[in-house]
Amino acid sequence: MGEDWREFRATLVAQEHAHDEMAMVADAKGSSNSGNKGKQSSSMKDEGVGKFLSGAISSIFSKGESSTKKEGPVEFDPTKNIFDGVDVGGATQYSKIPKSCDDPFMNEEECQLMYDEKDVKLDKHRWAHPLFHVEPGCILVANEKLGGVFHQTVVLIIDHNEQTGSTGMVINRPFPGNLIKIASDTESNIDLSLKMAFSKAPVAYGGPVMQDQFSTLHGFGEVMGSKKVCPGVFVGGSSQLMQEVRRNNLHSTEVLFVKGHAAWVPGQLTREIEKGVWYIAAASADLILRYAGAPVAEDDNQSDLWADVLSCMGNKFEDIAVSHMGRGDDRMLP
Repeated sequence: MGEDWREFRATLVAQEHAHDEMAMVADAKGSSNSGNKGKQSSSMKDEGVGKFLSGAISSIFSKGESSTKKEGPVEFDPTKNIFDGVDVGGATQYSKIPKSCDDPFMNEEECQLMYDEKDVKLDKHRWAHPLFHVEPGCILVANEKLGGVFHQTVVLIIDHNEQTGSTGMVINRPFPGNLIKIASDTESNIDLSLKMAFSKAPVAYGGPVMQDQFSTLHGFGEVMGSKKVCPGVFVGGSSQLMQEVRRNNLHSTEVLFVKGHAAWVPGQLTREIEKGVWYIAAASADLILRYAGAPVAEDDNQSDLWADVLSCMGNKFEDIAVSHMGRGDDRMLP
């Protein structure tokens, strides 16, 4: 599945979106009752990814084989063209060289999605899709109706446990000014050596809890004192990162200092999600590290990560982004 299993999952979702779009176009062309058919297609489109994702993840972590997979040799069909290669030696239309369906965790349909050259390829720089559960490394995207300090925020979940609660950090509220200014103007846990080494580092509002505490978000890698949140995304390790800056292995602007954090007691985040306060999503490391030195591209909405993530999620979320974007990330806090 590669180094980032999240990319594997995102690829399945992206390609399922493409299949859904093609199916909807075909339905629209072949339907004589366009009104009812359109409503059914829209409903299927909203629910399709969730059902597919649930099935895909189940199959990834299941050791059982597909119930539809045929056992033993396939009987010869004289009506078929044997030189198409299908059914020869047990081959199917999804058999590929060298990357055939050789992954024990995928069935043939998933292999088709992964290896069919005609299917959509994942843009590893910018991808995001809805999730139906909270996991460390996922993001919470504020509902467009949410006000207060979390209005149109994107929150990276660092820890999540139903018994002990959840913690996260807002990643799309950059402060005006750099670390030397922000840390000098307020009480903080940043000592002078860190201020000097990361004097030009960006700073962001991380949440309303423990505003005198700073943490670091970066993509440098696992260093002493750091924690891997998800592939390519790390928090902590500021002392070791300072040494890497001094060795010119890391630029100070590639580390985001986050002031404060968000926290939920056991059961609180679940209740908020059930009430529609947050959309749950998985997103690429480059989106998560937008303000921690990640590369940006022309297609990125560089001033509004909230809208950019929703646009990548597609379907109804893209409509929400278009309808409610405008204020951007760089704003005064309420």
